Amino acid sequence: MSLRKFITNKTTAALAVLLTVFANTSAFAQEAAAGAAAAPKVDMGEVYKSVIFYTLIFLAVCVFIAIIGKAIKVYELSREAQGKPIGINWNGVHASLFALFLVLGLYGVYWEYTVHGSMLLPDAASEHGKKIDEMFNLTLIITTIVFIATHILLFGFAYIYKYSAKRKAYYYPHNNTIEKIWTIVPALVLTVLVLMGFLTWRSIFFKVEDPNNKPLQIEVTSEQFKWSIRYPGADGIVGKKNYKLTTASNTLGIDFKDLNSRDDEMADEMVIPVGKPVKLILNSKDVIHSFYMPHFRVQLNTVPGMQTIFEFTPTKTTRQMQEETNDPNFKFLFYCAKICGSGHYNMQKDVRVVSEAEYKTWIAEQKTYLNDDLRKQFNLPVAPAPAKPAAEGDSSATDSAAVKGNQMALNK
Repeated sequence: MSLRKFITNKTTAALAVLLTVFANTSAFAQEAAAGAAAAPKVDMGEVYKSVIFYTLIFLAVCVFIAIIGKAIKVYELSREAQGKPIGINWNGVHASLFALFLVLGLYGVYWEYTVHGSMLLPDAASEHGKKIDEMFNLTLIITTIVFIATHILLFGFAYIYKYSAKRKAYYYPHNNTIEKIWTIVPALVLTVLVLMGFLTWRSIFFKVEDPNNKPLQIEVTSEQFKWSIRYPGADGIVGKKNYKLTTASNTLGIDFKDLNSRDDEMADEMVIPVGKPVKLILNSKDVIHSFYMPHFRVQLNTVPGMQTIFEFTPTKTTRQMQEETNDPNFKFLFYCAKICGSGHYNMQKDVRVVSEAEYKTWIAEQKTYLNDDLRKQFNLPVAPAPAKPAAEGDSSATDSAAVKGNQMALNK
């Protein structure tokens, strides 16, 4: 046997590979055992959490794949040098991989719907939210059907019509009917979706106010990294504000020359009555934030120097949502959905949806924004101290006159 035949002999090559692997494995095993016995235990928890660790694993996998590829290339070149036919039918391998990835992809779609689908938000808790959910579901159904159909055709054709030396490819450059179908059908579907979106958008942002059911005004001001909530007083109108009036005591820059602002009230949470329109007046003190109420399908930017208005009507109370979700600790929340700085994650407030009676009880307990310090700053009459108990000889007429005088002074 010649030296070349001996070297290229498959049995000889296989034995050489096995001997090398066995020798290296034995050496590594002995070294690892000796090192484990001598070295103290090391906590690898932090290592497994590092990006470098997984980067090295990825590079190792890439090197391993490259080695396998080079070995296969050497095997094919050796067969070619010996005048033998190609050993691996790569067309068949690629076609089989297409079929495999089609099956895995379809299973992935099923898994997404069954596993992640259960993580979606519950049904919308607002009137307009139901319309948005209907649009989302319709779009999702259409795109899923198109996705599955097109990928079955794509991967199926790649598998069925893989290269074969026994047949010749059919030259099929053009078909007017097919061109019309895949142009007109998507155009019609997209036209319907766009019109639905446009009409839904108009119904949400362009509303005719019902004089018998006027919306509740609530002003929400964002800043790094908190929210301020202001309710109107008995007049039902949130007063004006001006950033130039912002001071340490007047942090929101409320303009108290506007009489509507003098009875405005501050709150630590947003409480709204179910079934009543709510008009949000959104603004920002510093950077752009994003006001986000996921369960009500509300999201708008809060922009410094301008107001953003949005109106919605809640349809479910907090107690109803707790029953529907079977979660006694469920709470509506609103967040900042814009990465606005290091404390962005902490920008959230509770939202409670209650009955009309509960809302009236709660709003009556809130304190006005205008306090004695602000009254002095804006040269407004200071609220009088609580009256002392009346003497036995005082008449009721005197008390009534004093109360009336105090009320007139506070409203000047």
